[in-house]
Amino acid sequence: MALKVWGGRHLTREEIESFLKEVKIARFCSHNKDETIHAAPIWFKYENGKIVILTPEDSHKVRNVKQNKNVSILIDAEKPTRGVLIYGKAEIDNEFDLKPMAIWMCEKYMSKEKAENQWRSTWPPSTNWSKITIKPERMVSFDYR
Repeated sequence: MALKVWGGRHLTREEIESFLKEVKIARFCSHNKDETIHAAPIWFKYENGKIVILTPEDSHKVRNVKQNKNVSILIDAEKPTRGVLIYGKAEIDNEFDLKPMAIWMCEKYMSKEKAENQWRSTWPPSTNWSKITIKPERMVSFDYR
């Protein structure tokens, strides 16, 4: 996967791995039917070189990925200003066990005990959920420290 620099310095591969596990919010960008971009803040998890998100099955994100698998994800931090822009392909999975996946996702944002107690309010089982996995094809990093 290619790493590029724009302005400032870029993050090393090790810094990118650490950064993607540390930052809490990303912006998921997908293509609308009218060729505009839909950008949405998301919780995410970075594991085994891929980004994973959970979203309602009827969400705008899922509808857009069904028509165009090309997505971008911006993950950045202000203090100090640094970030990673990921270009990749998204895959939708609707056949997964929600409880362990939701708890796994929540553990990035809270303790395991709290995640186990709170997962239903964060991802209510009354909603049909999709797991979107993004395989990066290219990453661009920046670091203005």
